[in-house]
Amino acid sequence: MDIKAVQTSYARWAPVYDKTFGTVTNVGRQRAVEYINKRPGKVLEVGVGTGLSLKHYRPEMRVTGIDFSEDMLQKAQEKVKGLSLNHVEELRQMDARTLDFPENHFDTIAAMHVLSVVPEPKKVMAEIARVCKPGGRVVITNHFQRKHGMLASLERVFAPLANTIGWHSDFEIETVLKEDALVVEEQRSLPPLGMMTFLVLKKSVVA
Repeated sequence: MDIKAVQTSYARWAPVYDKTFGTVTNVGRQRAVEYINKRPGKVLEVGVGTGLSLKHYRPEMRVTGIDFSEDMLQKAQEKVKGLSLNHVEELRQMDARTLDFPENHFDTIAAMHVLSVVPEPKKVMAEIARVCKPGGRVVITNHFQRKHGMLASLERVFAPLANTIGWHSDFEIETVLKEDALVVEEQRSLPPLGMMTFLVLKKSVVA
């Protein structure tokens, strides 16, 4: 994905995102926040988008959200203000490839339906690992490429349209799992039709 294509695509999607992609990804978002709400400490949501998840965090949570799209962030800010979401400490425009946070800063990092959208996802995963505390968790929900079947064929058809539709239909899970500092703790398929995957990665504790 080209960064300007991402910006253009999500400026186009922002007004209707909640009722389109937002609806399709609800199950994964709810599952991720449910998991995160059981953990203490500071949370970073990478690719917070229009802020659909923000109202679901417990009031005592400390949540920071980032997104590259100013149009999406504006929608998120409206939700925070309109719903008085005081647990949201900050929403910032930021490129996930160069996170403006110190090392070992967050207890939990969420990346919900964003990794198949960003340019250079390997860099994004490296940055996520860098700012996650040792022993912390990275919670991911995403669509990953299927190897077989009718849906796999459809993914290949849509793959060349990534810059137009705003996401990679053929995004490989191995891209996420290559970060050495993170190990898989939980992995499961989510409805509908197992199209989405829920992942929990744990950052290794430095001796």
